[in-house]
Amino acid sequence: LQISGYLNLLANTIDNFTHGLAVAASFLVSRKVGFLTTMAILLHEIPHEVGDFAILLRAGFDRWSAAKMQLYTALGGILGACFAICAQSPKGAGETVAWILPFTSGGFLYIALVNVVPDLLEEKNPWNSLQQILLLCTGITVMVLLALT
Repeated sequence: LQISGYLNLLANTIDNFTHGLAVAASFLVSRKVGFLTTMAILLHEIPHEVGDFAILLRAGFDRWSAAKMQLYTALGGILGACFAICAQSPKGAGETVAWILPFTSGGFLYIALVNVVPDLLEEKNPWNSLQQILLLCTGITVMVLLALT
């Protein structure tokens, strides 16, 4: 098996840990914020996990082993949620959320920008770049609208 498969599993476990942190901290804020965060992460995770599965297959894992390993990395999310709940301050959820949500949000923004900006800079067709920027703005608009409701 190639080392890239194991590196992908490590990165996926860390990613799932931060997702667990974000979901648990969001539910500490309110049910609405918790459900919105969970939905956003689920929409992000579906294509992400399919891509990770393909990486594992290319790294030499068979289908069953790749699926099993993907399930094991999901335990990182449970650990992240447990960590967020256990880190809850005796003074209330506000102090826990005060550092967890900015930490996870910053991580998500960093990963998104590291993946998107280089592609935009290398794109030769301005129409494709414009489409990506418009879709990015549409995503931001949807998040703002959901936050206002």
